[in-house]
Amino acid sequence: MADDLRAAAEMLVADGKGILAADETVPTLTRRFDTMGIESTEQSRRTYREMLFAAEGLAEFISGVILQDETIRQTSGDGVPFSEFLAGRGIMPGIKVDTGAKALAGSRDEHVTEGLDGLRDHLSEYRSMGARFAKWRAIIRISDALPSHACVSANAHALGRYAALCQEQNLVPIVEPEVLMAGAHTIQRCEEVTGMVLRAVFQALVEQGVSLESMLLKPSMVIAGSECAHRSSEQDVATATLRCLRRHVPAAVPGTVFLSGGQEDRAATAHLNTINQQPGPKPWKISFSYGRALQDPALEAWHGRKENLEAGRRALCHRARCNSAASLGTYSDAMEAGPARSASPGHRHHWHDD
Repeated sequence: MADDLRAAAEMLVADGKGILAADETVPTLTRRFDTMGIESTEQSRRTYREMLFAAEGLAEFISGVILQDETIRQTSGDGVPFSEFLAGRGIMPGIKVDTGAKALAGSRDEHVTEGLDGLRDHLSEYRSMGARFAKWRAIIRISDALPSHACVSANAHALGRYAALCQEQNLVPIVEPEVLMAGAHTIQRCEEVTGMVLRAVFQALVEQGVSLESMLLKPSMVIAGSECAHRSSEQDVATATLRCLRRHVPAAVPGTVFLSGGQEDRAATAHLNTINQQPGPKPWKISFSYGRALQDPALEAWHGRKENLEAGRRALCHRARCNSAASLGTYSDAMEAGPARSASPGHRHHWHDD
């Protein structure tokens, strides 16, 4: 079983491949649909997911897709369960298993992610439905005074327990400690907090007996807050991010798959590319597990219209191709002469990921 898990983790970070995060909860996806004037129903959400999953050639760039509870229980138009639908296209199905971030008792403006109650049984069910990996997201807010030790400790402990339960149930855990971009913090403050969080998370993983060789890390990039007066350059982001990873992420971890965290799609691609172009040791694969930075152009191209399904698929494949190149350090602006891109560089959406 240990060898199977390790092999699955390595497959998820195969050269030139990354992960599509399509695990938005119903309320989150409904908010995104609302901005496009699309009615959110079980059927419209199913149609949107199938549009993404059926994109021709997607498996060339995407190794796995993170599903959400509603989606893993849905089927394609031909009646094939989505987990089976993806596996048949050479894409590994995964599942989001946390139940969301809730207010941390005794703390102001901080959250702890819940969902440990009954998790063993949920994981067993998802594994029987075809999931091969799982994801749990913690969120860490930065200010001059935050995060508190209590917040970091509570979230690290939950990530450790979740990851251990995943491996017990033969699922690869993706461990996601997201340091939020929201705020006026500098890139230096972000690096300080990210390092502190990663130290706590890996300590918790080791304490819980998690096999580091059979998991993936899904961190934020080290970047100045969205309200910071001094914007981070691509080189600044790459230097600080790689320095932080080298200091705090054990070499045993097979891959780091970044979240986009509210970055505009092309910015997320460019940052990933510059990180991979940096000299020096990188003992883990460095790739992507993007949600909005892959989906935004596809959602805009589709706009809820049947006649736009193919345009939506092309937009997704274009972004996936660009991010695939970025995971190898071979992306260039010239690759953007393709279909549907979203807002101009620098623009950020403010949808909240669950």
